[in-house]
Amino acid sequence: MTNDFSEDIDLALETLRKGGVILYPTDTVWGLGCDATNEAAVDAIFKLKQRPAEKSCILLLADERDLLQYVTALDLEVFNFLDQVQKPTTVVYDNVVGIAPNAMAEDGSAAIRVVKEDFCRHLIKRFRKPIVSTSANISGAPTPRFFTEIDPRIITGADYVVQYRQADHNPKAPSAIVRWFANGNHEVIRS
Repeated sequence: MTNDFSEDIDLALETLRKGGVILYPTDTVWGLGCDATNEAAVDAIFKLKQRPAEKSCILLLADERDLLQYVTALDLEVFNFLDQVQKPTTVVYDNVVGIAPNAMAEDGSAAIRVVKEDFCRHLIKRFRKPIVSTSANISGAPTPRFFTEIDPRIITGADYVVQYRQADHNPKAPSAIVRWFANGNHEVIRS
């Protein structure tokens, strides 16, 4: 593992295991994260973002095969689709299991992205559970493109703030979002 972020990984893992909230760089924008299986931790993110509890979160996984653990009756055609997309893409799956109820939509679906970025992959692989990823902004405010645009209330409200990539000023954009249907079709929600 690169020494650029090994200490950050250790401290972020400690925070996640204690049910805390981390502020971290994802494969897209900076995000607030927590253990996606811990209902109290998900609530803490909603409070920090001042976000309505009925909104669901995006969940991050480190590997496509991890989807088999959290999505029942997974349509394997989704793997071909994900291999062809050019930008980070979040997929809304039906019939998700093993996730905190408040991290899912009321209909039992959840938005999940398999990350390819090194920091996130290392963090999630070592944590061995999905991590919540929601943009690091107060609900309704613009999504910050880089660390320096993050609201100070978000920074001070997180239990751990990752140092890695704070100086990166390459603007980032949120992921594409698609809803996947069992017949192999999908609907673009955000491109």
